[in-house]
Amino acid sequence: MHLKTRAICAAVTLLAAGHAAAQTTDTLRAAAEKAVSGNPEVTARFNAFRSATDAVDVARGGFLPRVDLNASVGKDNDRINGRLPTESQSLTRSAVGLSLTQLLWDGLGTRGEVTRLSHDRLARYFELLETTEQTVLEAARAHFDVQRFRRLVQLAEDNYVQHRYAFLQIQSRYKAGVGRGVDLEQAGARVALAESNLATEQANLHDVTVRYQRIVGEMPPAQLNALSLLKQGVPASPGEAMANSLKGSAAISASIENLRAARAQAQARESAYQPRVEARVRSSAGRNVDGIQDQTRNSAAEIVLNWNLYNGGSDQARVRQQVGLMNQAADLRDRTCRETRQVAAIAYNDTRKLTEQLVYLERNTLAIEKARDAYRQQFDIGQRSLLDLLNAENEVYTARRAYANAEHDLALAYARTHAAMNQLGTQLGIARTDKLADEAVGWAADGDAPARCPVVVGELSSSDRAALDARAEGMKANAPAPAGSAPKR
Repeated sequence: MHLKTRAICAAVTLLAAGHAAAQTTDTLRAAAEKAVSGNPEVTARFNAFRSATDAVDVARGGFLPRVDLNASVGKDNDRINGRLPTESQSLTRSAVGLSLTQLLWDGLGTRGEVTRLSHDRLARYFELLETTEQTVLEAARAHFDVQRFRRLVQLAEDNYVQHRYAFLQIQSRYKAGVGRGVDLEQAGARVALAESNLATEQANLHDVTVRYQRIVGEMPPAQLNALSLLKQGVPASPGEAMANSLKGSAAISASIENLRAARAQAQARESAYQPRVEARVRSSAGRNVDGIQDQTRNSAAEIVLNWNLYNGGSDQARVRQQVGLMNQAADLRDRTCRETRQVAAIAYNDTRKLTEQLVYLERNTLAIEKARDAYRQQFDIGQRSLLDLLNAENEVYTARRAYANAEHDLALAYARTHAAMNQLGTQLGIARTDKLADEAVGWAADGDAPARCPVVVGELSSSDRAALDARAEGMKANAPAPAGSAPKR
């Protein structure tokens, strides 16, 4: 079956695969499916690929014969004034002809053009894959952001309720004559700040919701699945993550195919130095042709050679131009590789950093919540000031907000890591059903792999916690004794 017939919008047709892997990502997977199937960027890439496929067929037509049919009919009027009497003649002429032209040799120019366009077609295919993967990532980012800011709005609402509760307590004390007016003013100021924070979070939620609508094509559902961390499939080391990203990146594959297309174009340009040889067969029949009243038939078969000997140096300039474009394509390939390596390294490092950070943030949140509860009890019996209590409430809100942000950042970091390795769609349980490019099966970079993009892991030295603790102990030992403490004997 012809490739073009098989490519019926299958580029953006997705089906769920791997039910076990997708049980916790239903709304996320649904968002990714809808984004890919309806996103204009994806469909634009698909149309570019389909156009490149037709361009290959256009070039292949140069291998086949060209058949032309020519026909004409008209009336000729001749008048001779030099004779007496004046002679005139009127004839109706008609002619029909059929010709066939077959290319025999053009210095491999047509073959080079087919090769170039085939590589260009593969480049468009890999660009389609890259755009699809990035669209899945953007859908995941939009999904996580809606989850994030819905959670932050809840935290801001809780923070407002706590500050409002404290304000009502102070107001009751003030009305009973046992509270100070300055405390009431301070509590009112903190309530206003809590209201401002709530308004900010609601505005942020509106923005990410509209962004979700732009990417996915519809508003997010009222209920989203619980936040899921896509840990499965993440490599155990940063070196492995970068190696997988360089191996699986569709962007790098597209840049390599662009280089191969430029190389094929440079080789095709050299066909201008060769002769062009064609076989031509033609046959024609006519009546009253050339003003002669008769019937004619003519048939011919010939080999025609055309060899340009001088063209003002244009052919040599075109070859040099294409060599420059080929070198440019190699530079762009290496740049794409470096960018891919950077994205993979940063995303993978974020998964490790945020995993560690969440432990500390959870510990911080629990400790601050306990301190806040103790401050509230002490405030009720007069052992803590209102400022102490309100500061504790703000610290709880800040700690919970930081933990929620880090948790969603970690989920996004895992998604970014999978996308860098071109595996996010697979990880979400999504598989393409298309068979768009048979040439992509078993595709390899071979000798065209990036030359200036080694897999080097940039490990930064982490802080020595033991040394930092020792510095703190030294500061404690050198600190002056607390006032009122008894000297050691």
